[in-house]
Amino acid sequence: MAYEHSDRVPFTALKLLIAGGFGVGKTTLVESVSEIRPLRTEEQLTEASRPVDDLAGVSTKTTTTVAMDFGRITLRENLALYVFGTPGQDRFWFVWDELATGCLGAVVLADTRRLADSFPAVDYFESRNIPFIVAVNCFDGIRTHTPEAVAAALDLSLTTPVLLCDVRDRESGKDVLISLVEHVLAQP
Repeated sequence: MAYEHSDRVPFTALKLLIAGGFGVGKTTLVESVSEIRPLRTEEQLTEASRPVDDLAGVSTKTTTTVAMDFGRITLRENLALYVFGTPGQDRFWFVWDELATGCLGAVVLADTRRLADSFPAVDYFESRNIPFIVAVNCFDGIRTHTPEAVAAALDLSLTTPVLLCDVRDRESGKDVLISLVEHVLAQP
């Protein structure tokens, strides 16, 4: 059987994860950077989840991701970034192992009002040697902290980048993903 020769370069998709605590802005980040309408698995918060889901600092939140978010960014004809947002509550963490399979790296999205919620994601990626950065989502009215102060509070390695962002802003979200890719490329 004869095969036609093709000069076409095969398509490559690079997988990135957006992780962090409940209500930190993972879905919003995926939505702001995606060129397609993102796949969202949002469900309404229920009375039954009230004792489980801590709404401190996010009292107006009415929905939660129960599986994942998915968006895409085409870099060129044969290269795209696939961006997956993880669910934030620990009862959905079983999904993380599947989402992390084959990922290039991750963003741990942090909210300084609830910084302790970032520890499980930091621990997850450190224990699996998955390169990650921390992006502090600077919501309206949030007291900002320096990246150095956040890095110290999270006890991060000196090589783990920490940056400030506003996940609602497309350019800010793109800067976060660029920082992640640069961090991954700098790995030994």
